[in-house]
Amino acid sequence: MTPYRPQKLPLDCLDWRRFVRLIGQANAELARYDGILQGIVNPQILLSPLTTQEAVLSSRIEGTHTSLEEVLEYEASAEARPERVEDIREVLNYRQAMRLAVEYLKKRPVCLDLLKKLHHTLMENVRGQERGRGQFRRVQNWIGRPGSTLQTAKFVPPDPVTMDEALSNWEQYIHHDEEDRLVQLALVHAQFEIIHPFSDGNGRVGRMIIPLILYGYGLLSSPMFYLSEHLEQHRDVYYERLFQVTNSDGWNDWVLFFLEAVADQAKQNCAKAKAILELYNRMKSALPGIVPSQFTVQTLDAMFDRPVFATTDFVQRTGMARRSASRILAALQESNILTVVRQASGRKSAVLAFSDLLAVTECRTVV
Repeated sequence: MTPYRPQKLPLDCLDWRRFVRLIGQANAELARYDGILQGIVNPQILLSPLTTQEAVLSSRIEGTHTSLEEVLEYEASAEARPERVEDIREVLNYRQAMRLAVEYLKKRPVCLDLLKKLHHTLMENVRGQERGRGQFRRVQNWIGRPGSTLQTAKFVPPDPVTMDEALSNWEQYIHHDEEDRLVQLALVHAQFEIIHPFSDGNGRVGRMIIPLILYGYGLLSSPMFYLSEHLEQHRDVYYERLFQVTNSDGWNDWVLFFLEAVADQAKQNCAKAKAILELYNRMKSALPGIVPSQFTVQTLDAMFDRPVFATTDFVQRTGMARRSASRILAALQESNILTVVRQASGRKSAVLAFSDLLAVTECRTVV
């Protein structure tokens, strides 16, 4: 196969009439979700588990097999099944890259330099780190089944010279005044995946930029939007729509798929954010009868920020005396608010879980 030559952005082949209904629906659902975000005093704490879950699901699209609880337990204890450690590191890198991006966006907009910084963090000490970590590729890559070659690949991205031209156009288009920002984002995401500028990690970087650009466009007050859940649930259609963009005039179908994804995921994000906020308020009312009032806020924030934690970590993050923290944790266990994941053993601290929050994050129950 010969390397693909991307169309330049903006496109002149879009049938905007087909998008009208979904543009309105997706923007409306996104605005509702942002209204909830703006009503949360500290979304970085309350929605922290959703941020980790996004990292889990985006990495799962690429073939990892870890879960939210495994990641949080590893953070709490530095222990995991050996076959899961590499996957967990990829998830933690994803989350760290997003945190760095938020700080970056306080000074500069989304740009090619940010892409390289995201990739540098994403690929630290994991599979593929030796393949140009933090650098755009200078060799030809391809997409296909394991063991495929350039000749048998399903798709061959642009060669390095064409890639550089396409990336420059891609960066310029981000700041173009398009008719609708969500349609623009759909094109930005797909074009990035078509260009495939890194030797590895393109899918995850491409999904990272979705909430970052939503934030940059002013469609979200905080870059906390979790689209990977929908994309993971519809993985086959997601990939097929992307491939159709390069095989035929599939841009219109891709835009429709993306708008539907945003509308659906915004609804799900609203439901989860509301459930988490309701759980927080319920705990805020319940805790004074269990926890001394002067420690209520520290306890709540610690539980919601890290719903799986070691007892020693709880002491450090709340600033409580060890004896006070131990009494509070024992009372929370007696009230069935916290459950034991791992008993204390020797020098190893006990690991506890706030199971209700995990259940809401993973849609196992409705609070």
